[in-house]
Amino acid sequence: MNNLPEIKDIHIPDTVSMFPLAYGWWVILVLIIGLFFFIQLVRFIIRTSKRYYALKELKNLDLLVGIDAVIGLSNLLRRICSIKYKEASSLYGKDWVNFLTSEGRCLSADAANLLINAPFMNRKTKKYNQKTIDELKTFGRKWIGDNL
Repeated sequence: MNNLPEIKDIHIPDTVSMFPLAYGWWVILVLIIGLFFFIQLVRFIIRTSKRYYALKELKNLDLLVGIDAVIGLSNLLRRICSIKYKEASSLYGKDWVNFLTSEGRCLSADAANLLINAPFMNRKTKKYNQKTIDELKTFGRKWIGDNL
């Protein structure tokens, strides 16, 4: 018996293409991209939450009047410095004001003196101008926006 005529030639299969990728690779790619965007979102939330909290604290200072508002502003700025500028949180007097105004921010002489002397002033004193306190609050808002 001769079975050789029934045997067919060997056919080599076509080469396997890289594309389209299998579904599993698409899932992994989507997960990596999603993880990247999730990390960016978390970083954005953390970065803006500090700013949001500080601006909320600054808004709460509007409830305080006079010297208490200036002392609260100075304490808030020092708390921010204790996080971001550790060497500046121990400054006081003119060095403190020079640090706050070091990056091109301007502060009038009256506002600078009030910021320096407020912790040592009597709470009932009227040796300040409400306009100066408003200037300090505006300065604090800009400083927080630039540094957080």
